[in-house]
Amino acid sequence: MNQESPDLRPTDNNQPAEEKKTLRLTGLPKAPVVAHEGVPRAIDVEKSILALVTTDPVTYIDNCKLRGVNKDFFYLPAHQLLWEIFESRYAENQPLDIISVSQYLQDSNELDAVGGISGLAQIYSFTTTGAFFEYHIQILRDKYMLRSLIDISNKTIESAYSWNDEVPILLDSVETSVLKVREVLDRGGEKRTIAVITDEAITRLEQMLVHKGEVVGLATGFDVLDRMTNGLKGGDMFVVAARPSMGKTSFLLNIVEHVALEQHKKTLMFSCEMPDGQIVERLLFARSGVRRNEVMSNGLNKQQTVNIFQVVKELKEAQLVIDDTAGISINELRARARRVMRELGGLDLIGIDYLQLMHSYTRQAQNSREREIAEISAGLKALAKELKVPVIVLAQLNRGPENRTGKSKGVPQMSDLRESGAIEQDADMIGLLYRSAYYAEDEEERQKHGGHANLYLAKNRNGATGDVPLHFEAELMRFSPRERDEHDAEE
Repeated sequence: MNQESPDLRPTDNNQPAEEKKTLRLTGLPKAPVVAHEGVPRAIDVEKSILALVTTDPVTYIDNCKLRGVNKDFFYLPAHQLLWEIFESRYAENQPLDIISVSQYLQDSNELDAVGGISGLAQIYSFTTTGAFFEYHIQILRDKYMLRSLIDISNKTIESAYSWNDEVPILLDSVETSVLKVREVLDRGGEKRTIAVITDEAITRLEQMLVHKGEVVGLATGFDVLDRMTNGLKGGDMFVVAARPSMGKTSFLLNIVEHVALEQHKKTLMFSCEMPDGQIVERLLFARSGVRRNEVMSNGLNKQQTVNIFQVVKELKEAQLVIDDTAGISINELRARARRVMRELGGLDLIGIDYLQLMHSYTRQAQNSREREIAEISAGLKALAKELKVPVIVLAQLNRGPENRTGKSKGVPQMSDLRESGAIEQDADMIGLLYRSAYYAEDEEERQKHGGHANLYLAKNRNGATGDVPLHFEAELMRFSPRERDEHDAEE
């Protein structure tokens, strides 16, 4: 195989060409790299791929693009330029023969940038075979990844010396940059065409027809809610908002229980308010049907003991992670979620209790609580999209429901979301949880409403909105579905 050719490198009488290079990484921060002979590269591999492209552009350009190759995968600027020209001429159905390409380079005053006619001829005459194409593409991708990591590392070192903001912000930035390198490779580095996206939509439609009436996404355990949303889907941010004492933590735990214990899915819950021990205790009582007051008064009978130990067994076997870090920042939460996803080998659901107990430590956030909440909300939505996991976020409402009168007393609205309209904007779904009995003016009215509760799905980007009738059993801290009755019309 041919050796590296110096005439393809940009030259300068005063300074070696490699010392002037900067590595360019698509979609990532640019940082100067101290170039030396150890910079990962495979020049002959680059020549081989470019030479194959000239012989059969239909086969090899399409195959390269399917594997995410772009100009930044090539180390030499001359090769980057040639890839861009080959790709654009192929897209415009123009010939890639050496005469046409050299004329194009002359007309655009770029012939010298590829080493002149002799440099161009080296590509067209390079000895190679398509039998090694897959192997060479893998080498090209590996070298690109290594240069990308060097780029990120250099920028990290530079930033670390001069960083004067919160350290977790830098850590999150570095982790995000590294993940982007993998995403470029995993996603093929190219935007998906409308044809591909349309085919996927048709596939989903076919699945809906085949599985008519079945939930496509992740089931919550509440049938009406599942029908309205068609299940929770990766990338969705579902905000469940309520006033204090409405049972929003219990509602989230009911969904977590159903996903982790019934469906055996990988689940992560962040509890900013309640210790992990209390979370597990709630799950024990709610799932076993054993009431805390009965245990405190009478102990456990034989059946209750069996029930408790059955739930203990299920919890120990569940792929459920509970993080009870108080006052967690959005950057730290995102970093921990990524780590748990790596450790579990995936994630199916993330629950967060609750948004207003989180923090953002950017300078802008320190000056405005509204700005801080907006950054947290946007960060959670970004997390859902990045990990392709549904995220359920609990949020606090302001006093609006309590200030209403008549039949509207206690009934929440989206405008009651505390401190920021950004939550309303970022969320894919918003459920407003309330219990009528909590606002009853006398015991008779309280008895009439009993354990009635409602989740009003006020926003649903991909489906219907409306009421989800629920029953709340306070002693078990548990919601369950219920049929509509005459009281729902009044509520």
